[in-house]
Amino acid sequence: METRSLHTAEPFTTKDGSTIRELFGLPTGGTKLQSLAEARLPPGGRTQRHYHADSEEIYFITAGRAAMELDGEHTELGPGETVAIPPGAWHEITALGDDELRFLCCCAPPYRHEDTYFE
Repeated sequence: METRSLHTAEPFTTKDGSTIRELFGLPTGGTKLQSLAEARLPPGGRTQRHYHADSEEIYFITAGRAAMELDGEHTELGPGETVAIPPGAWHEITALGDDELRFLCCCAPPYRHEDTYFE
């Protein structure tokens, strides 16, 4: 059995500008069909609007508040709330307020820089 901890996961910056700690996925190994990472944005921080041609994503907010844009629709999310992002959907997430935004991001197939496209 392989287990991993956020406390020892090395952070890296994704192509969209968020800092993530990948627990399982292609760069870190352990899974081939999906990835799981914690993403963080500082207060007022945002990802660059983008889409993934192949990956379906799920964001699960664990701390802070977020403004989420998905294909032109807007909503706010807080701890315990989630959003599904289909392949090909333009999206951007912004940290609201004075607290760091933290969210889990599950991607299937796993996250790859090469599958991130910008306007």
